[in-house]
Amino acid sequence: MARHAGVSVAAVSKVLRNAYGVSPGMQEKVRATMAELDYRPHAAARGMRGRTYTIGILLDNIRNPFFADILDGIRDELHNSDYTVLIGAAGFGADDQARTIRSMVDRQMDGLILIAPGSPRSEVLATAATTPTVVIGHHDESDAYDSVVDADGVGASLVVDHLVTLGHRDIALVAAAGTRNSRWAKTPEAVLSRGYTEAMARHGLEGHARVVQAAYSDDGGYKAGLRLMTGDRPPTAIMSGADVAALGVYRAADELGLRVPEDLSLVGYNNTAIAALTAVQLTSVDQAGQTMGATAAKMLIERVEGARDRAMQTTMTPRLVVRRSTAAPTGGENSDLG
Repeated sequence: MARHAGVSVAAVSKVLRNAYGVSPGMQEKVRATMAELDYRPHAAARGMRGRTYTIGILLDNIRNPFFADILDGIRDELHNSDYTVLIGAAGFGADDQARTIRSMVDRQMDGLILIAPGSPRSEVLATAATTPTVVIGHHDESDAYDSVVDADGVGASLVVDHLVTLGHRDIALVAAAGTRNSRWAKTPEAVLSRGYTEAMARHGLEGHARVVQAAYSDDGGYKAGLRLMTGDRPPTAIMSGADVAALGVYRAADELGLRVPEDLSLVGYNNTAIAALTAVQLTSVDQAGQTMGATAAKMLIERVEGARDRAMQTTMTPRLVVRRSTAAPTGGENSDLG
């Protein structure tokens, strides 16, 4: 094939490995020849040379639409490479996630992207010591793995500022509980909760702050919503750490005969496609899921290809997308900010 393309064997090898430093012109020339000759490198043969050209993705819940955004970004970044993405939906359990990670390592995957892993941090550190790894979501930095995070504290502050400006005082947060004994100190839900409580205190509303822990799922949001809205002091606004859970809160409000936003302002997080649906129009924090995924994939391939050997953390800047699910409270003491 090298002779047919008019390039060296080494150049063909670099293109097949998607190695860094290959010019776009060389890439195009070799790829065109591959298409003309219908040439397809054999994955097993490449694996015998020390690489399997597979990337493992760990996530807990395939029903969370934000993960779809991340996966789209990963796919787009790797589209023109020889790497194949394999997804492990391990559920919320720490043991199940750890087992899935080990299974990916046992299958000699070239690298792993772990989306907000609930498995112990020690497990991830041990894995990253032998397999290039990128962690998405957790703010804990390490020399062993790369990470991509959102400035979740800033995101929480954006929401509280918006709701307070509208006139709300009783603002509650629905956030994931995290995994006990995982030893992750700065999970996205922990950073989000801290940002929320700090923002409430900044507005003099620390006595109104409430955090209800729930799984980031429709059912988790539904149960948290019922708990909040049937309590002694129902909030006038609820923020959820994930759009999918916010929709569960929405369902609970509807079941209780409450209208959004007339009776309850509702804010999600992630700004997934469902937030913009006409029937929903959910105010949400955009943390650029596709960009997070693409960035994680790029960072991982840099490590797999040996283009970089030092760990790094990339932070996304959130922005608030205001839609119809938030409005001023309808009256009463909650609207009195004096």
